[in-house]
Amino acid sequence: MRGIGEHRRIDALLERAEVLGGEYDDYDPAAARERIARAPDAGPPSARPPSRTDTGWRYRTVHEQAAHDLDLAISLVVGSPGAARSLARLVDHRRTEPEGALVFACLLHLVGHRDAAQFWWQFAAGGGSRTAAFCLCLHHRRLGEFRDADYWRGQAALLGSAGTAARAPRGTAAVPGPHGFLLPDAIRRDLLSQCHRGRHPRLPPAVEAVVNRLRVEGDDEDYGEIPRPEPGLPDELAGPRPH
Repeated sequence: MRGIGEHRRIDALLERAEVLGGEYDDYDPAAARERIARAPDAGPPSARPPSRTDTGWRYRTVHEQAAHDLDLAISLVVGSPGAARSLARLVDHRRTEPEGALVFACLLHLVGHRDAAQFWWQFAAGGGSRTAAFCLCLHHRRLGEFRDADYWRGQAALLGSAGTAARAPRGTAAVPGPHGFLLPDAIRRDLLSQCHRGRHPRLPPAVEAVVNRLRVEGDDEDYGEIPRPEPGLPDELAGPRPH
């Protein structure tokens, strides 16, 4: 994406309109944060059908709007220049890696493992990832769980104001994929294109299969089966083609 350097943190993506501005001049992803900040906890849904505005799609209900905003946030995270590096550090098992957990959670959500995605978002938010807390806010708002959404919105604000969002350590190993991207360029563009058209983004079947083959450890009481990242995952994700 034009205007985004390889070393910008994942958390910065949701604040920088040029992430989508390079592709769509009329779409500002920062509006997603602003909508959540302004939205009442349980306001009545609008009677209007979904429509396009200068801040993107708007939907009948706060649930639908949150689902769309979450889809956009997820697409930005997995398409960010640092996603492969962050996921590789999580797979390494030698350190807690909030940004890697954030990326992994977003991948799980894209392939339909939404309870497991919540588990990994909470892991990432506990490690200081503001974007993970923001994703949890949208996740709970999508489900109509406004009290939980409020809690995570507050956590995202605290992490932002305190400057505790996770930072990528230096001296990491070589990064899979061209320019450190986790997914091929065509797939990254297609995810954003699906969001731009108001659809729920889906990965190509070949990429979904890579994620669905991951080892599952146990059966968590709250979240069910939780897939775990495995060595070689970033390389596998960088390889599949969209067709």
